Amino acid sequence: MAAGVLLFVAVNLACLSVSGNLASGERSFSIDYKNNYFLKDGKPFQYISGSIHYSRIPRYYWKDRLVKMYMAGLNAIQVYVPWNFHEAVQGVHNFTGGQDLEHFLDLANQTGLLVILRPGPYICAEWEMGGLPAWLLQKPNIILRSADADYVEAVSNWLAVLLPKMKPWLYINGGNIITVQVENEYGSYFACDYNYMRHLRTLFHLFLGEDTVLFTTDGNTDKEMTCGTLEGLYATVDFGTDTNITKAFNRQRRFEPRGPLVNSEFYTGWLDHWGDQHAVVDAQKVSRVLGEMLAMGANVNMYMFEGGTNFGYWNGADHDTKFRSVVTSYDYDAPLSEAGDPTEKLLAIRDVIKQVPLIELPPTKVDILITFTLFQVGNISSLLNTLSTVGPVKSQYPLTFEEMKQFYGYMLYRTTLPRDLSEPTPLISPLNGVHDRAYVSVNGVFQGLLERDTMLVINVTGQQGDTVDILVENMGRVNFGSKINDYKGLLSNLILGKDVLTDWKIYPLDIDGAIAGGWPHSDSQKSFPAPQKDPSVGPVFYMGTLQPNGLAWDTFLKLNEWTKGQVWINGVNLGRYWPARGPQLTLYIPGPLLSTTLPNNITVLELEGAPAHLRVLFMDRPQLIVEHSLTSVAERTAIYSVSFFYCILFFFVADTVNKLYIYYVMFSYSICIQLSEIICHNKLLKM
Repeated sequence: MAAGVLLFVAVNLACLSVSGNLASGERSFSIDYKNNYFLKDGKPFQYISGSIHYSRIPRYYWKDRLVKMYMAGLNAIQVYVPWNFHEAVQGVHNFTGGQDLEHFLDLANQTGLLVILRPGPYICAEWEMGGLPAWLLQKPNIILRSADADYVEAVSNWLAVLLPKMKPWLYINGGNIITVQVENEYGSYFACDYNYMRHLRTLFHLFLGEDTVLFTTDGNTDKEMTCGTLEGLYATVDFGTDTNITKAFNRQRRFEPRGPLVNSEFYTGWLDHWGDQHAVVDAQKVSRVLGEMLAMGANVNMYMFEGGTNFGYWNGADHDTKFRSVVTSYDYDAPLSEAGDPTEKLLAIRDVIKQVPLIELPPTKVDILITFTLFQVGNISSLLNTLSTVGPVKSQYPLTFEEMKQFYGYMLYRTTLPRDLSEPTPLISPLNGVHDRAYVSVNGVFQGLLERDTMLVINVTGQQGDTVDILVENMGRVNFGSKINDYKGLLSNLILGKDVLTDWKIYPLDIDGAIAGGWPHSDSQKSFPAPQKDPSVGPVFYMGTLQPNGLAWDTFLKLNEWTKGQVWINGVNLGRYWPARGPQLTLYIPGPLLSTTLPNNITVLELEGAPAHLRVLFMDRPQLIVEHSLTSVAERTAIYSVSFFYCILFFFVADTVNKLYIYYVMFSYSICIQLSEIICHNKLLKM
């Protein structure tokens, strides 16, 4: 407690020092409850805002995107602060480089944009674990987003670091932050813990002051507004183009009888999951509904105005009927594209706003088409001395990513076959314990993969004592709903035939560290033989070098006929590719990542199987597949009913022939899921 008080005093003294550098003057921002609007410096104020995530945009493009938003007619931006982006390791805070939040706020201020700050601590945002750091899960019984003692302690420590940094940037202190959100869409979470929300309200008032306008945002339902709102926090609502505006704002009025109308998330598009069609929302519908809300005097934030990219491992996931990972691109069909280019939607919105002169927005693309061939480095099992310098941890049973303190990326689990397997023998994850994908090899020969909720059994063969390597990929933690306690790795035992696999060696893999240090290009002559052109199946690294041509334009990398994996350029993790599943077929490469004078190093980790040609293509525009979706509930119900019928049939057969019931239950479950997906996919292709 004493240490916490000292920390509080220290950070507030620092705030006073910094705030002296910002002109304060007579500035105010408040709510006029009598006349139902915001007051800025004593005058009625209506904001027209757009969401932008600094964590999804390279620092060197922050100014470019902010200027384009201002030129579109916005007077404010809305900004999430992902806790895990700044405190990936407990107690180690990073506010430098691409994490320099105050520099981003300063650029917005210079541009003339006010800021609506959303510091969480939970943010959702289709971001890994909703912005919560994965190290919280090292407390196995922690209840996230609640008054749980362990969680509250971690949140309090974080906000004691973040909020004092934000205080000088409040509009009333000379900065540009006009309002601050507390938590995020809390009404959609199962806990409905008012004590937790009261604690947050106390912390925000303590660090930001009683005069700061604090608000909540919740979905357009009575349940969500009931659990998400709290006295002293101004209640706002969010909804998209298919909502009755009058009914939605009437719901806000039931919880906030007086004050300005606010749609904190007016959806200009939507997110994509791997295997979905690319989501689109009609530009004319967006502009029409926006115009109607503005005509009512409502304050509107458009989510998103530019989506950006889930670089590295920062994508989130959903888990409703099954686990679904968010794609690398966060294009969101937003007014500014993933690469920051104006779209027809932006022009339609600007015509509605008409608050600034119509300045011509310059195109940023040129025609680029470059193809070159990669070379094989080696499979991941043969590179452990490079990728896991700390060596393995031995354990009788599997350990999770969280127990190993490797929270993102990949880990390799190694054991041996307990007996000869001359016939294909089922390797089963009986409790659906593979989170999220496991690539299985025996003596370096790829056997297949296990996938959470989808593929729970594969067959393997081999001899007693053969090495079994299982590379497990964290595909991103759930960011929404009740399942955000999303542990990764092998969460339960694997069963091989009648044997439980034990005696594991578990290798944490620092792939990003090795590549950032120059591998494999720096070691290409000494660490492995001359690169091979022949492709392999299973997890294999490939490398190549793109010679400079004096240009460094934004481009998109297409890996045609490659299956699934990860790409690094000049040591920077671009994110995941998965064209075999779609809808995203290209990866965004910010121009400044490419050198105009030095060779550009490209590293690819292909997880399943590379094409024989081993070629990659640089393009001038993205490719996102847009297909018709199955919108009929009746169609989906029919498909899953057929699948359920086959499940029951499998179960009866298993019981009749008196086989090992657990094997057939798992096999049946896997077949049912795959059958449903195949039927749905075929249905899509016929549309």
